[in-house]
Amino acid sequence: MTTPNKTPPGADPKQLERTGTVREIGSQAVWSLSSCKPGFGVDQLRDDNLETYWQSDGSQPHLVNIQFRRKTTVKTLCIYADYKSDESYTPSKISVRVGNNFHNLQEIRDLTGLQSSSCPGLQSHHRLNWGRIHCQVHSAT
Repeated sequence: MTTPNKTPPGADPKQLERTGTVREIGSQAVWSLSSCKPGFGVDQLRDDNLETYWQSDGSQPHLVNIQFRRKTTVKTLCIYADYKSDESYTPSKISVRVGNNFHNLQEIRDLTGLQSSSCPGLQSHHRLNWGRIHCQVHSAT
């Protein structure tokens, strides 16, 4: 999760962070998951290692909740999906909702057809202040 100055479309978020174009702010939030298998939780989801990942251990939809202590300006949310590594676990749809609490979440992006190694980003043309980001993940099966 980054707060960018001006992010070019399709840019590598890690490269942009190294050059100071964006700033990673995910560590300022409290992350929670609907469920996870042992050893496949929030730490693996956030560790910047493409070999580790989150794996849910519950019924769908699977949820990732990101909650900031106060309204926070977020312009880009990057979600890495690798269909080629394991197509059976790659999400078929990710719904991104934002708001200040669970009662006023509004969908701002619906990502479907994630069939490549990619980092589909959520970019807003205007800086939005959110207290909560909610990602709902659906797999094909």
